[in-house]
Amino acid sequence: MPDATDTDGLTVGQASTRLGVTVRALHHWDEIGLARPSLRTAAGYRLYTAGDLERLHRIVVYRELGLGLDRIRTIMDDATADVPGALRAQRAQVAERIERLQQLGTGLDRMIDAHERGLLLTAEQQAAIFGPRWDPEGPTRARQHYGATKQWQQYAERSASRGPEEWQRITDTVADLDRALGEAMAAGVTSGSPEANRLVERHREVFASYFPLTRQMQVCLGRRYESDPGFAAHYDAIHPGLSTWLRHAIDASARTHGIDPDTATWQ
Repeated sequence: MPDATDTDGLTVGQASTRLGVTVRALHHWDEIGLARPSLRTAAGYRLYTAGDLERLHRIVVYRELGLGLDRIRTIMDDATADVPGALRAQRAQVAERIERLQQLGTGLDRMIDAHERGLLLTAEQQAAIFGPRWDPEGPTRARQHYGATKQWQQYAERSASRGPEEWQRITDTVADLDRALGEAMAAGVTSGSPEANRLVERHREVFASYFPLTRQMQVCLGRRYESDPGFAAHYDAIHPGLSTWLRHAIDASARTHGIDPDTATWQ
């Protein structure tokens, strides 16, 4: 490597600043022989000439385009390399990444909307799926009350990926469970019986469409089914007294798993 005075070229630090790359990157390119400084001062400092900087600039451009160092070396040093072909291939890869990023952006928008709105359905879609008595403002009030909870976050993350068809399937599954509960009570199924316990487990599985429901949380939910006028009216319309029957069934099932319903908390 020829010697030079300190004014013949740029040091590694100066070249780093000029090109907007790290000193570490320049050292690495030097070590692998991709871009070596042509000069060295008497004091041993490496210096980049104008020609060196031009090569470095090309490397930086190719790196920004996403080309790997081995591919860059081929493009720059192999006289037979198909540079336009390599760039076209890279452009195709960039187009694919752009499409993936656009899809990711759309997914993020839906996730944000789901956290803020709960349901990504129009009022018309909600009425068609959940029935004319459904209140489209219900999810907004739920977010205001539960928005800071882990369960709301889990619900929102599930909601973000659901369209009308999926919500219709969930609604039908819930309706099937409600009918089974009413039929069990009408048939005289008692709390703590194998059939009642199976229905309680089925309730937990169905509820998991919204967020995971622990047995203790299920006990708390059973209490609310009985005490909340809206929930009680829903279940008692299926069969008189069903809200109380369901709470007792949940409590009995909880006891078989070592949970005291009187002390169960939302956890």
